[in-house]
Amino acid sequence: MMRRGMLGMGLLTGMALALGLASNPGAAQAQAQGVVVFAAASMKNALDEAAANWAKASGRPAPRISYAASSALAKQIEGGAPADLFISADLDWMDYLAKKGLIRSDTRVSLLGNRIVLVGAKDSTANVALKPGVDLAALLGSGRLAMGNVDSVPAGKYGKAALEKLGAWDKVRDKIAQADNVRAALLLVSRGEAPLGIVYATDAAADPQVKVIATFPEDLHPPIVYPVAVTKDSSGADAQALLTYLRSPAAKPVFEKQGFTVLNKPASSS
Repeated sequence: MMRRGMLGMGLLTGMALALGLASNPGAAQAQAQGVVVFAAASMKNALDEAAANWAKASGRPAPRISYAASSALAKQIEGGAPADLFISADLDWMDYLAKKGLIRSDTRVSLLGNRIVLVGAKDSTANVALKPGVDLAALLGSGRLAMGNVDSVPAGKYGKAALEKLGAWDKVRDKIAQADNVRAALLLVSRGEAPLGIVYATDAAADPQVKVIATFPEDLHPPIVYPVAVTKDSSGADAQALLTYLRSPAAKPVFEKQGFTVLNKPASSS
């Protein structure tokens, strides 16, 4: 029960904000006083800092940010949640909203890049080279490999793709502890509930209770790209102003400090 509650924490956070704004006039009024951002869970540390810097520099209300899996957030936006800005951890979920006409395509930008890594507890003695034929199942023993949901969470999808290319997926598929978002997967390793996990490099850097055991070569999975766009129903100029700031030289050091690669390239949906 404890694990199930913890794994759903990010999704519930997003749903609570979305439903609260939709049903509570007072919350709707608060929304008008600050940009509502739906962002991939892996962005929390960097985006919290960047958003606070923007609010201080601009004198505008602090953004209200909901973090969860990109899949969950995209579905909430599709369901009418009042988000102004969406930042996904992969192209697929931004494309999903674009095809439904729920983002302003002219504002869409490929903002950041990332890497996926294999992590263990900070005192882990695990040692592995991520090469074809690697036997992660043996390394796990009776433990489980923590990952985001491999069907919907971007980090889980990247991780599964990498494991398949390494020829390791069939041996570990029954040893996966799937989480609702990548930060929940990280927490399983951080708390010692799973000996190993696949998360973003930026997540590993944000948690002193874990360490990176190995970094997945980038040719094992699709490019990790974080697109951002203003939603179709966003009102007011603050969403565009925040997006402009996130693309600016002032925000770049914040993202790089957390381990992101700054791309900042205009992109269109596929």
